[in-house]
Amino acid sequence: MARPSWHERIESARTQREADNRRRVRRSVSQRDGARCEVDGRKLLNFCGNDYLGLAQHFAVVGALQDAASRDGAGGIGSHLVCGHHAFHDALEKELADWLGTPRALLFGSGYLANLAVVQSLLGDGDICVQDRLNHASLIDAARLAGCHLRRYPHADPEGAIRQLRSVPDSIAMLATDGVFSMDGDIAPLKDLALVTRVQNALLYVDDAHGVGVLGPDGRGSVAAAGLGVEQVPLQLATLGKALGGYGAVVAGNEALIEHLSETARPYIYTTALPPAQAAASLAAVKLARKEHWRREKLNEQIARFRDGATRQGLVLMPSDTAIQPLICGDDLRALSMSRSLEAAGFWVAAIRPPTVPEGRARLRITLSALHTSSEVDGLVAALAKARDRAEAEARIALLSG
Repeated sequence: MARPSWHERIESARTQREADNRRRVRRSVSQRDGARCEVDGRKLLNFCGNDYLGLAQHFAVVGALQDAASRDGAGGIGSHLVCGHHAFHDALEKELADWLGTPRALLFGSGYLANLAVVQSLLGDGDICVQDRLNHASLIDAARLAGCHLRRYPHADPEGAIRQLRSVPDSIAMLATDGVFSMDGDIAPLKDLALVTRVQNALLYVDDAHGVGVLGPDGRGSVAAAGLGVEQVPLQLATLGKALGGYGAVVAGNEALIEHLSETARPYIYTTALPPAQAAASLAAVKLARKEHWRREKLNEQIARFRDGATRQGLVLMPSDTAIQPLICGDDLRALSMSRSLEAAGFWVAAIRPPTVPEGRARLRITLSALHTSSEVDGLVAALAKARDRAEAEARIALLSG
């Protein structure tokens, strides 16, 4: 029997994606100026990025990057445990640990790597990792690669979580959840989950990529907003690439757990450290995020303005009070149609389709930033209403012609 062809498999998969309207196409950004950018030669207002506090191009952040690069170069040159751990890395870890109220923090190249590191270094064969069904893909991949039992509970359902933990009662257990869910924008019921893990003697790990910087006292994230500390949440992830405008991530928490990660986590040991200049930029961003509370206040004002305007226009949003404001379209074609209409009006809002979201839950993932003005938010709401009306007209025509 002849061996199957890789070419045929890839072509078949691509053909199927085309039939399902699920091809992914990269867009080239040639210039950014705050929330405005040039995309494939067109000037658009960005409402689908994650620069929630508007720090990615802040002069102090960029200045710190440039100054450090001029002294220390462009690369990390080695892993942290060999020769790559720089004073800027150390300062950034200490600043973040202090901000988040934890004994220690450990720097990683990305949030994806950090999640792989946490789960794989703490769990193995026979152990159990219980996860919210809407967790980020990196948490799911981490559990699969760790070789542990992966059990998933209905979204934001603490009772479902405890049932899953009880399904494997005699093993080391971790409950992992997003703090803010990246596609729905809602917040995990962390107080209830903390109680579940205490009763079940499990470790609670919170990926707070979309919460740190924007939620809680001083922007310390969803864990702090829930009134929890390191005793209830021994480990949490804070990304440097969302509200802080840079790149990379840290895992913050219990001293012994962080030390264990630093000595055993493969995604930490066997990769080059972040460039020191990038760490310097993130350090500057953290300091700004800690003291410039007006950024969170302005962001919250724009979130409220957007939701009020959407309600007046009859746009049905998901129940989110965060910077992530999804508008469910259902059908993939409808989401693509609305995204194209918005782009024609000068707004960049990406259509999110399965498998990133569940079947039948295609959406526009609208994100707000402290960079957006009130008039820009109002303009987006008006454009969304027109895009909805156009998509509905297209659907009626297709139904009649079909």
